[in-house]
Amino acid sequence: MPYELTSRLVIGLASSALFDLTESDEVFRTEGEDAYRAYQREKQRVLLKPGVAFAFIRRLLSLNELSPDDPLVEVILLSRNDPDTGMRVMDSIKKYNLDISRALFLQGGAPQRYIAPLNIALFLSANQADVQQAILAGHPAGQVLAGVVPGDTDSGELRIAFDFDGVIADDAAEAIYHANGQLDEFHQYEQKLIDVPHSPGPLATFLKKLSVIQKIEQKRLSSDPQYKQKLRISIVTARNAPSHERVITTMRAWGISIDEAFFLGGVEKRLVLEFLQPHIFFDDQRLHLDAAARVLPCVHIPFGVRNQKGAYTPLSS
Repeated sequence: MPYELTSRLVIGLASSALFDLTESDEVFRTEGEDAYRAYQREKQRVLLKPGVAFAFIRRLLSLNELSPDDPLVEVILLSRNDPDTGMRVMDSIKKYNLDISRALFLQGGAPQRYIAPLNIALFLSANQADVQQAILAGHPAGQVLAGVVPGDTDSGELRIAFDFDGVIADDAAEAIYHANGQLDEFHQYEQKLIDVPHSPGPLATFLKKLSVIQKIEQKRLSSDPQYKQKLRISIVTARNAPSHERVITTMRAWGISIDEAFFLGGVEKRLVLEFLQPHIFFDDQRLHLDAAARVLPCVHIPFGVRNQKGAYTPLSS
């Protein structure tokens, strides 16, 4: 029987999200492909350092302990390397004891072409162009931003935080505010549609798959009081009352329970995130991510009206 992916949470992962490839990339950019190939062969047994998404992936894979004979999570490497130069990545995966056995080596090919065929619910890469092309094609993808690489000495609790508009939900409501900057008009729009769930955003399927695992954990907890829940899901949004109500309406309609929700109404998200310390945070606005990436792993979802040309001005460093 073929190995089925449809019932699992499948993550597509570029090596640039999993490991720190700064040194390797510098060789490729400054010395060219032949030097890069020679460098990777020479360093094949040299362990790569963890990257920004390393702790998130390791802890996500630990959820397979809930169903060891039928894994809930599958991580597939989607690499722009060829099989030869990709050997160092696979060797490092093995040495870190990460349960990643499936890989596509594309020799510079576009990884986003394989997102749909492999039922991938989230593609992570540090390559901005690959992520943008995936989003434009309607695929769930995020750019892992350079920043903090958290320590990860165990495979305990996994904390995942999401923005709402433009990430979990589409950007229809956000477009109302973006069009004229009137908060009252935004709240009126949301109140008018208070009982209408939002349409799904780029990471809706990813969240729904996480929710399935969350329910499995809750079932395990009910039968085994000694079990310690691993997965915690939070929403951290710039919405505040009364627009918070439609967020809850949407989660109820989708059958999803959120552990924590922060309706901040313009308060800087970093202040909450720094205390919450998620292993990964997803947002569609670089305005929020630039500050947060200095203290925790962040992923930019380049979707919707907030990411149209000219919509973002980076913070000064």
